[in-house]
Amino acid sequence: MQVITFSSWLGTASTFILSLPEWLQRLIFQFNQTFIFENRWKFFANGLVITFIVTLGALLLGVIIGMIIAIIRSSHDSIQRKPPVFLRILNSICKIYLTVIRGTPMMVQLLIMGFVVMIPKSEFETVLCAIVTLGINSGAYVAEIARSGIMSINIGQTEAGRSLGFNYVQTMRYIIIPQAFKNVLPALGNEMITLLKDTSLVTVIALTDVTKAAQIVVSKTYTAIIPYISLAAIYLIIVMILTKLLSIFERRLRKSER
Repeated sequence: MQVITFSSWLGTASTFILSLPEWLQRLIFQFNQTFIFENRWKFFANGLVITFIVTLGALLLGVIIGMIIAIIRSSHDSIQRKPPVFLRILNSICKIYLTVIRGTPMMVQLLIMGFVVMIPKSEFETVLCAIVTLGINSGAYVAEIARSGIMSINIGQTEAGRSLGFNYVQTMRYIIIPQAFKNVLPALGNEMITLLKDTSLVTVIALTDVTKAAQIVVSKTYTAIIPYISLAAIYLIIVMILTKLLSIFERRLRKSER
């Protein structure tokens, strides 16, 4: 019985690779330099963890900010008579926030937050800076999405809640927001996917996400094709998985309405 040793297997693999076309040999060599040599795949794995942490943290913060602003603005717009002074002040602050955040690029916001406001000195502080900046940015878009969902609910739903003895907060919590959430779920899903892709911008504040990991590998291998194509494939696969999960969730919500 012939025993296949590692050295003999390696020799067979080398012979097979040398028999391939030259362009394919270069790709295999570059793949080895990108992922296998010195365990460089760990750069991508660690960067992917940072990407997920920033995405989830920013999404949670963005939803909280967006819902608060959406409730303030929809409350202001739904009052037919002159709104109270405090509500008008809050609505004006929300409008300024939306104008500034949606009117400036996210990269500029990251630069201001990272080098002017927070100035992080450790990786934890840098991650926190990225979460806060992306969360504030996402909150502006979530606010308009949520407001459109709230305003799409018939006013009769609010009146029905009041007739049942609910106050305004209870009416919003138990009647309006659950219905509005179903209406805006596709838009919120798109915002989550956009936020995931926008995390690639955190490289400007020296955060080692998956995009920065690819740049580090390029600086070590001096070849860009495999690292950057692999980076694009990673984002594409994640987005496809999220899109599939969102479609499943939407179908279950539609079934629950029947």
